[in-house]
Amino acid sequence: MFLSVFEMFKVGVGPSSSHTMGPMVAGARFLEMLRAAPFHVHGLRASLHGSLAFTGVGHATDRATILGLAGFLPDTYDHAKAETAMAEINRTHRVQPEGLPELVFDPAKDLIFDYDHTLPGHANGMILMATDAQGDVILQQVFYSVGGGFVLTDQELTEGAASDEGPAVPYPFKTAAEMLEMAKASGKSIAAMKQANEISRGCAISLKTGVTRIWEVMNNCIERGMESDGILPGGLNVRRRAKDIHDQLLAERGMNQPAPHVINDWMSMYAMAVNEENAAGGQVVTAPTNGAAGVMPAVIRYWLDHVPGASKDRIPDFLLTASAIGGLIKYNASISGAEAGCQAEVGSASAMAAAGLCAVMGGTPEQVENAAEIALEHHLGMTCDPVKGLVQVPCIERNGLGAIKAVSAASLALRGTGDHFVPLDACIETMRQTGHDMSEKYKETSLGGLAVNVPNC
Repeated sequence: MFLSVFEMFKVGVGPSSSHTMGPMVAGARFLEMLRAAPFHVHGLRASLHGSLAFTGVGHATDRATILGLAGFLPDTYDHAKAETAMAEINRTHRVQPEGLPELVFDPAKDLIFDYDHTLPGHANGMILMATDAQGDVILQQVFYSVGGGFVLTDQELTEGAASDEGPAVPYPFKTAAEMLEMAKASGKSIAAMKQANEISRGCAISLKTGVTRIWEVMNNCIERGMESDGILPGGLNVRRRAKDIHDQLLAERGMNQPAPHVINDWMSMYAMAVNEENAAGGQVVTAPTNGAAGVMPAVIRYWLDHVPGASKDRIPDFLLTASAIGGLIKYNASISGAEAGCQAEVGSASAMAAAGLCAVMGGTPEQVENAAEIALEHHLGMTCDPVKGLVQVPCIERNGLGAIKAVSAASLALRGTGDHFVPLDACIETMRQTGHDMSEKYKETSLGGLAVNVPNC
């Protein structure tokens, strides 16, 4: 099994990898189908189903779908150009994707929120349609946004299509047990095995360049979040807090003997800075999702700024180790809140960050696996219940606590030998089963939990 670090960590746009990035990617994939079609297309239509319908407005799914059909992509997203394009589409009821003729698309009529029919393959389903001059559908495709910006057609989902296409990798572990066995046999760290796998599908230079960009985007997101204040969009009137907390922490630095627990405030602040940027529709990195994008950069920044001996040169090892753990979780369970609740998003992010931190602090592969298990275990059962469908409450603070748990998990693992009672594989399987049994109202539908027990205005 091979899942690239660049599939786990994707540069994109907020507020949701499943509900914003995924639909945009689906739109782009549908345009490719139309460019290859042997017939003339006159117009476009789209319907959103399941979780995409229930929380789509709060996650800007409608906007993302429209922009995807206009040719926009998450990794090259330009906010100013998108604003101009949206205004023009709403005025003319036309989209003009590159390589295709002008196509009729009236957002008010041709984008349908279908709350009554959930598609069978996944909670995040959508149907994109092409029509002729009479308005009859001449081509349609079902897409599922399966978490982290990953998109599959219904055929790909049924056939079990995965991103593992290409030459065999040297360390094809599908479970944590296999990962540890290969590490022991090879004498390599988890990061070294992951690096070898990446290079076998690409090259060392592109890997280094790409990983460097991932951290640059993550860190820039922290910096923007620490410098920005005001009210987040969406109607909840949630005020940005990271800048104020950062200012307070800087002011307190000169104090004698600050409380030891203040370090938790630094970690939370870094994570909140990222997720406030995400909620505002800014550029973020899926880690493994947008809703959990703050955990990983917060732990890396904590390590760099507050742990003696930390070095930027080790960031690739951190990200590669984290990516290996994230790949195991995605392959054997889920990273989608709509599929398995927030345990699959912040829980997975915390496990990945714990593993990465443990690795760069000298942990053995066994200790790294233990760190990931501790962090994931203590997120089991966490629901996804965003108020008003926005990635704000409780998501922003939840990333801060996920970062704190990751650091604690890594620290505990480093104080042990790597031997522990619950294997990571068992924890991942438990998360999968818990997500399967969890009521749909607690899985990113805003039909239960905090979403219905807190006023939406």
